[in-house]
Amino acid sequence: MTERPVERTSTRTGLDRPTSEQPASKPRPIPPAAPAGNATTRTPLTERISAKLSNAADEHRANANPDSKVAVKKAAQGSRPPRRARLRLSRIDPWSVMKTAFLLSVAFGVVTIVSVLMVWSVLGAAGVWDSINKTVQDIVGGQDASSFDVQNYVGTSRVLGFTMLVAVIDVVLLTAIATLGAFLYNMAAALLGGIEVTLAEDS
Repeated sequence: MTERPVERTSTRTGLDRPTSEQPASKPRPIPPAAPAGNATTRTPLTERISAKLSNAADEHRANANPDSKVAVKKAAQGSRPPRRARLRLSRIDPWSVMKTAFLLSVAFGVVTIVSVLMVWSVLGAAGVWDSINKTVQDIVGGQDASSFDVQNYVGTSRVLGFTMLVAVIDVVLLTAIATLGAFLYNMAAALLGGIEVTLAEDS
């Protein structure tokens, strides 16, 4: 009866040996870490030189052929629709309108005077007035017709004087009407909001 517990204890003692008696395993060596500078491999020098040469050749072709630039621009713009902006003309400055209208009316008057002078000079050089006088003398006849001269009625001096008078009246009227129109538009815009304009990019 006493032999069995002895055997059990002996087996337990055999199993319960301390781990220090077993041979310790050697630690594995840690491989050295690669330096941070060599994390990304650099491209060879020949590839970089060839890439730069190809880019320079493409730029030279684009500069030599302006149509390619237009095509590239159209291709870039074709991906998106043209932008639009809706604006409202709410007020016009009457002072700026008056100055602009005065300048334009003066220019119109000068152009009118110069045009009339050139036309009358060409008619006189072409002999139109002499032919008119001769025709009137042939039709009417007599001594009264011999003293007739069409330039006494529509001569260059008379026509230029009348043209200058009309030009001055046009300057005054156009300036006044344009300024009054600016005031009227501002009043209408204050009530109705003004003219709405839609601006878009050139396609």
